[in-house]
Amino acid sequence: MTDNTEKDPQDWVSGDDPMTGAQASYLKTLSEQAHAPDPSERKLTKAEASELIDHLRAQAGIDN
Repeated sequence: MTDNTEKDPQDWVSGDDPMTGAQASYLKTLSEQAHAPDPSERKLTKAEASELIDHLRAQAGIDN
């Protein structure tokens, strides 16, 4: 049996839409916690923002 509860962001129907305001805000916060450049001003898609959030969470040592 395959666990279908989590889709790859690249497979999202809305993955190519611009990132949401909530994603931009969270990216700004995470980048500060991870001591990384602020990516919130970049023009990211929802899928790209989600993947970057996962990366920055790992870099900042935040559990999923």
